[in-house]
Amino acid sequence: MGQDLSALVAVITGASRGIGEAVARDLAGAGVRLVLTARSADKLSALAAELNAVAVPGDITDATLPERLLAQALDSYGRCDIVLNNAGIIEVGPIQSIDIEKVCSMVRINVEAAYRVAYVFARHFLKANRGHLVNISSVMGTKVRPTAGAYSGTKYAIEALSEALRMELAGTPVHVICIEPGLVFTGLHDGWAIHPSQSMNIPNALKPEDVAAVIRFALTQPPHVRIPRLMVLPHEHQI
Repeated sequence: MGQDLSALVAVITGASRGIGEAVARDLAGAGVRLVLTARSADKLSALAAELNAVAVPGDITDATLPERLLAQALDSYGRCDIVLNNAGIIEVGPIQSIDIEKVCSMVRINVEAAYRVAYVFARHFLKANRGHLVNISSVMGTKVRPTAGAYSGTKYAIEALSEALRMELAGTPVHVICIEPGLVFTGLHDGWAIHPSQSMNIPNALKPEDVAAVIRFALTQPPHVRIPRLMVLPHEHQI
């Protein structure tokens, strides 16, 4: 039987859809109390009301947001035990046509903002002598593909940070978990002319709930167990 999560408090970024929403629902079902953030205020407020959670709408690139999220968790619940560092976007394309400004915006969200969240919460967890930092990377944080190098680079950055923090926090009660999903139907690829499930021949991509289940597995391990990284792929994934 896994560890009981019912007394814990979690902050989830990118919570209004996809993996963030699925994890919020899963953890709420386990009795975890939640602070949720995303840019979509309407969707976020509706989800928070449904899950009896606290909503903090905001842009993840706002440098003040991580501290405000932590303060909200402490003010509302008196503690913070988990952060799901999940907010992210994807921008890909060939050299000749990729939008460089959109690439740089992706870097600010996927790297700069994620780093701020990671360090703010890691410092709190170290001071509190407990906690789980869960960083959402990607299978693309372990490989590159033509036209997707910039996106892969943002996820390689998450992999590097996660491993360095794990090493720094070894021997403490603070867990660092890097999740590496393959293709997930999340809405991340909305607007693409050809969805990756077609171009990569993966009709049965993962559901956000699949990733949520993997995260719950990692969170419920005994205190002496560490899962530094965990990859989850659709069964048709080849490359």
